Amino acid sequence: MIGTEPGLARALLRALPLSRDGRYSLSRLFFNFYLVAMGSFVAIAFIADLIISTAQRGITDDYARRFMRGTITLIEEDLARFPRNTWPKRIRLLDDKFAYKLDIADRYSLNIPPSQMPKLDKGEIAIAHNGEIMYHLIRGTDQVLVLGPLASSANTELRDAGMPLELRLRLLTWSLIGVIFAVALWFWVRPIWRDIETLRKTAMALGDGNFAARSPEARSQVFRPMSDILNGMAERIQQLIAMQRDLSSAISHELRTPIARLRFALEMLSETEEHEERERLWEMMGQDLDELDGLIDASLTYARLERERPQPNFTREDIAKWLTKQVDAMRFLARQIEVRLDLTRLPTDCQVDFDPKAMSYAVKNLLRNAFKYGEQVVAISAELRDDSIRIVVDDDGIGIPVDDRERIFSAFTRLDRSRDRATGGYGLGLAIVRSVLELHNGQSSADESPFGGARFVLCWRAHRS
Repeated sequence: MIGTEPGLARALLRALPLSRDGRYSLSRLFFNFYLVAMGSFVAIAFIADLIISTAQRGITDDYARRFMRGTITLIEEDLARFPRNTWPKRIRLLDDKFAYKLDIADRYSLNIPPSQMPKLDKGEIAIAHNGEIMYHLIRGTDQVLVLGPLASSANTELRDAGMPLELRLRLLTWSLIGVIFAVALWFWVRPIWRDIETLRKTAMALGDGNFAARSPEARSQVFRPMSDILNGMAERIQQLIAMQRDLSSAISHELRTPIARLRFALEMLSETEEHEERERLWEMMGQDLDELDGLIDASLTYARLERERPQPNFTREDIAKWLTKQVDAMRFLARQIEVRLDLTRLPTDCQVDFDPKAMSYAVKNLLRNAFKYGEQVVAISAELRDDSIRIVVDDDGIGIPVDDRERIFSAFTRLDRSRDRATGGYGLGLAIVRSVLELHNGQSSADESPFGGARFVLCWRAHRS
């Protein structure tokens, strides 16, 4: 009876009444919507009844003529047995025996619809525009027999002192319809009102800074998508705020060490005159500036991947050529380490779908990490397995304990043994790797290398549908 389309939901939201305390009023919502819906229903019913009555007027009039033809003929034959000057008296006698009024009038004194005049002159039965009065021209005279109003409710002489029966039936019918409609509307509006109130309270809590607030599951199908969207938005906002808070806290902590070293080097530089010492201090400050630049660049990259969740720009490329180019670009960081690249398990001209720019961040971070901790050898390999591409980076460094192999992919997570200046990073490289693989709906994992160090694996679908 009542639709739940999105358009109705939007119209309902635009017309929602608020109480003085800012809450949505159930009673006002119910009565406003009841008046609009019931008024529309009554108007539609009235117009439909008018259209149907107009369309059936011809059929109804024809049926009334055939129904009354015998009665009119009997009255006409009865009058023919008496002189014309006694017809009025005779009509009054007959009138007492009928449930509707009988009368005789002059042909030219009647107010008959023009469309009915030809029928009257032909001796047929003419009907008034309201269908309640009939006219018949008595043969051989200019006198017209008038019958009606036919309905007892329209006859003032036969009308009951109280309300007409037809009107009472109509009022009773519409009252029952109104009550049934009100009950049905109440059971439909109440859960909607509850959902609206829940959404309002959740939105107010979020506006007040309570980002842990969540909207319960909506009772009505109209607001269930809205509730899911609001909860998803709140979850995303909470994650972003937590990420920004952790990022700001971690960056401020990471900035202290190079800044302190810079300040110490500047103080030492002003106190020494030795050329070699000054050169050493300048080199130290240059390294600290590089560290600051790397920290800022890594932080911005991680923040962009986490905050914006950019859509990957997938292209299809030869993975062997692309990976070779990435490894060659990073070889200068290897120092004396042997770099092995194994592409023998890839098919010839293996085309893979991925975002080259984003995946470059991931691969270069893994290579930088391997060159940092590797001692003699770093091995990079790739293979196609069950329509998934796997890139593996192995080193012979100190390795990663089993309990830490998942934790190291979190931002600003560093193992205690890597905190010295020679190998300590920012704890963002592997977090960036994990974010890039999530953009590709892939996986990143850490394991033990055959060389005794760490193994990192990147895996994602080689072809997109």
